[in-house]
Amino acid sequence: MIYSQLQNRKTLLFLLAIGNTLAFATWQVLLNNFAVEKASFTGEEIGILQSLREVPGFLAFTAVLIMLFIRQQRFAILSLITLGIGTAITAFYPAALWLYGTTVLMSFGFHYLETMHNSLSLQWLSKEEAPKVLGKLLSTKAICNFLVLGTLYSFLLFFTANYTLIYILAGGSAVVIGLFCWTVIPQFEDKIVQKKTLFLRKKYWLYYLLTFLAGARRQIFVVFAGFLMVEKFGYPVENIVLLTLVNSALTFWLAPKIGRLISYIGERRTLTIEYVGLVIIFISYAFVNTPEIAVALYLLDHLFFAMAIAINTYFQKIADPSDIAATSSISFTINHIAAVILPALLGLLWVINHGAVFLVGAMIAASSLLLTQLIPDKPQQQRETRWIRWHHNHKV
Repeated sequence: MIYSQLQNRKTLLFLLAIGNTLAFATWQVLLNNFAVEKASFTGEEIGILQSLREVPGFLAFTAVLIMLFIRQQRFAILSLITLGIGTAITAFYPAALWLYGTTVLMSFGFHYLETMHNSLSLQWLSKEEAPKVLGKLLSTKAICNFLVLGTLYSFLLFFTANYTLIYILAGGSAVVIGLFCWTVIPQFEDKIVQKKTLFLRKKYWLYYLLTFLAGARRQIFVVFAGFLMVEKFGYPVENIVLLTLVNSALTFWLAPKIGRLISYIGERRTLTIEYVGLVIIFISYAFVNTPEIAVALYLLDHLFFAMAIAINTYFQKIADPSDIAATSSISFTINHIAAVILPALLGLLWVINHGAVFLVGAMIAASSLLLTQLIPDKPQQQRETRWIRWHHNHKV
């Protein structure tokens, strides 16, 4: 029974997701406290560190070049091990240059792993099962996140934080999972040989645009929604951790259901629900004055993240199967263009009027909503958008 499970490609996808979350969730939740308490960081250093962290995401397209020398499965496992090592050594020296270096190492592992995991998922899963399994993978990440944060929260209630030990345990766990995947799980044959060149396809233009806007919307939530809770409503760190715990529990419960919803009503209708909800949420963020409503918005905002699975399943249906790996790496770069540009620009706007930042978010969500309407009822090759069908009918 166990042997047959280890011969299953899905087992590898789930193990990679677990290792990824164990390392990255721990790195992320402790970073600010470690940087301030031990490395005496100010806003200037943390800003540099966060910018450096996003650079490997922007360089995700280089995954295609690395795939010339190593197969995707091995590359994904090596990326997990790199993420684990970067996390494990984070707290060895509380100095800015050391933290910058370990952050870049960790981030390369994280972003290459995310790229390869996405690529392998879309190649290995059938179009029928992909939404459901992607929902279960998201759910698995959420419960791992919940367990990591819950364990840390409970530990810190009774003990002083030993950052070095915690980072070694989290990063070491990821390395152990990576070594297990490397030595025990067989090397699966590629069903279709992937193109290993960089390209942009005209027929994928809608997918590229939706991916870019999704990256922009993610930045507004990640950077500014939590900041609003702290700056405007004075939420202490333990309350933010509790909010994240609740988010993880809700995602664990909801993500598989969203996967089934995509299978049932299709990508266009699912994304329409998401973006209508986001327009309402961002406009509400701009004018919220009570902490209770802000908490409700924060939780709802996070839940809509799960619906972004539909962008990937839409791409899977329209893609030439041999384009998936290269386009997955390029799409991560497209997604991170906003991560490099937006936080700094919107940070300046925040100083003038924080509500305006969320109105920009509402405009981004509205743009995504309009573009989503171009997704066909049944996306497939040669029918990538409704525009193609409309154009063809009028040409005839």
